[in-house]
Amino acid sequence: MVGATNQTLRPFLWRAGKLFPDREIVSRTAEGIKRYTYAEYEGRVAQLAGALEDAGIGDGDRVATFCWNHGRHFETYFGVPSMGAQLHTINPLLPDHHIQYIVENAEDRIIFVDPSLAPKLASAYDETSFASVDQFVVMASEVPDVDLEPVTDYESFIAEYPDEYDWPDLPEDQPAGMCYTSGTTGKPKGVEYSQQMLWAHTMATLPQAGLDIGADDVIMPVVPMFHVNAWGLPFSATAAGAKHVYPGPSPTPADLAKLIEDEGVTMTAGVPTVWLGLLEYLDENDADMSSLERIVIGGAAAPKSVIRRFDEEYDVEVVHAWGMTEMSPVGTVAHLKPGMEDELSTDEQYDKRGMQGLLVTGLEMRVVGDDGDEVPWNGEDFGELWVRGPWVTTEYFQRPDANETDFEGNWLKTGDVVTVDEDGYVKIVDRAKDVIKSGGEWISSVELENTIMAHDGVAEATVVGVPHERWQERPVAFIVPKKGVDQDELKSGVVDLVRSEFPKWWTPDEVVFIEEVPKTATGKFDKKVLREEYDDASLIEGKTPDEDAPAEN
Repeated sequence: MVGATNQTLRPFLWRAGKLFPDREIVSRTAEGIKRYTYAEYEGRVAQLAGALEDAGIGDGDRVATFCWNHGRHFETYFGVPSMGAQLHTINPLLPDHHIQYIVENAEDRIIFVDPSLAPKLASAYDETSFASVDQFVVMASEVPDVDLEPVTDYESFIAEYPDEYDWPDLPEDQPAGMCYTSGTTGKPKGVEYSQQMLWAHTMATLPQAGLDIGADDVIMPVVPMFHVNAWGLPFSATAAGAKHVYPGPSPTPADLAKLIEDEGVTMTAGVPTVWLGLLEYLDENDADMSSLERIVIGGAAAPKSVIRRFDEEYDVEVVHAWGMTEMSPVGTVAHLKPGMEDELSTDEQYDKRGMQGLLVTGLEMRVVGDDGDEVPWNGEDFGELWVRGPWVTTEYFQRPDANETDFEGNWLKTGDVVTVDEDGYVKIVDRAKDVIKSGGEWISSVELENTIMAHDGVAEATVVGVPHERWQERPVAFIVPKKGVDQDELKSGVVDLVRSEFPKWWTPDEVVFIEEVPKTATGKFDKKVLREEYDDASLIEGKTPDEDAPAEN
C-alpha cells in the first residue's frame, strides 16, 4: 500500500505554516535584524515558486544560490525544490576557476546572489562557463552596481506573484538539491540529493538519536547554508516548527553572542574554530548564554578542551557529529548511552563525547582493513569507514572516474580511517590522506591535534607529515599561539603534553608558529597548503625521532 503523500519536502513547509504560523525566522542583515513568521514565509515561498515558473524554470532545472545565511536564502530552500526544480548551493569562498567549473557542470539556469558577493561572482563570470545562466537575482530590494546581466533584485523578482501556489505532486526520486565537494584534490565533485534523501535525512535528525530538535527550539545555523544545506538544519528546524535565527554574512563572536542572548538561541552549529573564537570572546566580555543548551560541532574534530569548557563554565552540551557532503551530511552523533553518566567518570564521559559517536538511525557501516576484511570493534584495530543508507549517495554527478574508486556497490568508501570501540562509538583516527606513516607505523594527526589544542596557550593547531629520508614521514606541528604567550614556554609545554599521552616517537620533530592555519572554502584546516610548503623536508633535516621509535618495516 502506498501512502497518499510521497516522502518529499513540501509537507514540512505545509506543517510549519499551518501548525506554527507565529514562530519566527530572524536574520542578521546589513540593514539590521529582519524577522517574519512561518505564515509570512509560506506566502513568500509561494511567490518565489510563481516567479521561477514564469521565468521558465521547469522540472529538474537547476537554480543556484551564491549567498550567506539569511531569510531570503532560506526561501529558496523550499521554493526551488517544491516546485520541481533543483537547488544548487554554491560556495562563494571557492576560487574562480572552481566556480566556473561548477556552474558549467551543473548548467544552472538562474543564480541568486547576495549584494556583498556580487563582485566575487562577477569576477568568476565568463560567457562560456555561464552560458546556461538566463538570469541573475540579487538578494535585496535594489540592484547594486555590478557587472552581471541580465540582473534584477529579489523583491522585484517575486513582487507580482500571489502568496499561494499550486504545488505539484513530485516523485520521491526527483532531484531536489545539489552540492559540490570543496575540491581540495582535483575538481569539485557534485552530489545530488533527491526529495526522498532530504526527507529521510530530516526525519533522522529530529529524534534524540539524531540532533533532538523540537518546536520549542531556537536554531541558529552558523555552518554556512552553502555547505551541505547548513547540515540540513533549515529543513529540520522547519519540520519541527522551531524558530530560525540566521547570523548573516561573516558573523563575529560578538555577533553570535548577541544573537544567542537577544533571540534565546537553544541550539547552534558550526565548525570548531567558530566556538574557539566564541570562548575567547566570552573570556573578555559579558554575555548571557543561559538559553543555549547545545552546540553541534562538525567539520573537524571537537577538541576535548572545548567540550569541557562549554560544559563546566556555561552548562552547554557540545554535541560532536560527523558527516560528509555525500551523506546529506549527518552520519554519527556522540550522545552518551543510558547509564553512562552514572557508570563513567567525568573524563571518560568527555572521551566518549569527543569521539565522532554512534551511527544515526537508518544507516549501516563497515570498517574495512587493508586486507579487505572487516576489523573488530575493540577501539584499537582500524580501517576505512564505509557507510550506506537512504540519504547516502551512490554516485557523483557526471564523474564516472570518481565513482569507480569511491563506491563499492551501494557502499560509500568515506576515506576516513576509524576505530570503533566495544560500545559502538566511532573515532576517526585520520583521513586516509592525512595519517602519518613513520618507520612503517601509523601516527594519527587528528589525535595529536586534539591533544595540542588542549593546551591553554594554543588558539589553533594542525599536524602534518613531512617527508623524511629514513622514516618516510615525521610529524610537524603548526601552532597559532594565543596573544601574549611566550613561544619558547609554549613549545616545551606542547612537547611535554604530547609525551604525557603518546609514545615518544609520536612527538612532532618541530613546532612551527604561524599566524593562521590555512583553511579550505568550508572552514576546515587545509593541510595540503602546508604539505606543499614543506615538502622538501627542510624543517626536520638531520633530526631523528626519539629512542623508542618503531623499527622500520
